[in-house]
Amino acid sequence: MANLSLLDLIFVNEDQSLKEAFDSAVKVAKAVEHFGFKRIWAAEHHNMPAIASAATSVVISHLAANTEKIRIGAGGIMLPNHSPLVIAEQFGTLEALYPGRIDLGLGRAPGTDQKTVQALRTDQKNSQNFPSDVQELQRYFSKESFEDPIVATPGMGQDIPLWILGSSTFGAQLAAHFGLPYAFASHFAPDAIADALNFYRSDFRPSKQQVRPYVMLGVNIIIADTDEQAQYLSTSQKQSFVNLRRGVKRKFQPPIENMDEYWNEAEKQMANHMLYFSFIGSKKTVKEKLSTFLTRYHPDELMVVTSIFDVDKKIYSLKLLSEIMEELK
Repeated sequence: MANLSLLDLIFVNEDQSLKEAFDSAVKVAKAVEHFGFKRIWAAEHHNMPAIASAATSVVISHLAANTEKIRIGAGGIMLPNHSPLVIAEQFGTLEALYPGRIDLGLGRAPGTDQKTVQALRTDQKNSQNFPSDVQELQRYFSKESFEDPIVATPGMGQDIPLWILGSSTFGAQLAAHFGLPYAFASHFAPDAIADALNFYRSDFRPSKQQVRPYVMLGVNIIIADTDEQAQYLSTSQKQSFVNLRRGVKRKFQPPIENMDEYWNEAEKQMANHMLYFSFIGSKKTVKEKLSTFLTRYHPDELMVVTSIFDVDKKIYSLKLLSEIMEELK
């Protein structure tokens, strides 16, 4: 049965300060550690008032400091925005502080809009260097880099698992070529899932880090006592997708009774398509849908996004999910 993990986007609610958002993230992290989740990842997003994880390595340190055993990582660091040396030093520091608990997922998208790319002093063309940047980062982490002119300190010799993130077949092929675990962003990009998994599993080359393919799939899951309650809670996430399409910068919104009064037909189709792999409903409903998904795609791990405005309802949803996974075993 698949391992269970959480992608926490660390939403900043409409009525919250940043401090309160981080406090909620810690509360969630402690809860899922108790529920037996394998890892928590935070993602690098910029210029988004609803998401507080832009300084991803700092957020990871905060979550790791407030938990005990659960793995904490980046899902991911958008490598074209950074020097590989700086990322090696940052995550080398994290691994030194929290030994055996740090993951580093790598993506090649900017994680933001074009104006913010310019403000980051980077270039959209940097994504073309992604494969070589991954190799450079691997070299900084290797023990063999001790003799190199530039040594990542901290970083050199640290055993930090690297992951390739992707939403297309490119990332799947790259992960297979490098022999790295692969995380597919099916929670917002469902179209290429079958092709990406086929490419990755068929072309995988064993490496020092990974001897066999390892697939993580992203899914959106919201569970409540009834299907109707869960659908109501899901309107916060749907509003955020519509706001993103409209270019409206808002904090994370509370749920609403009628989404049809909020979005137009084109926005509804866009959101429903991007959120295709969403399992929303009562425990019974979600268990049936999730079982079908697991049987079809056979992931080694589920990375769950649970976008609920109320932190206690979010924790309750994650608790019910952990029970489902135990029952499915």
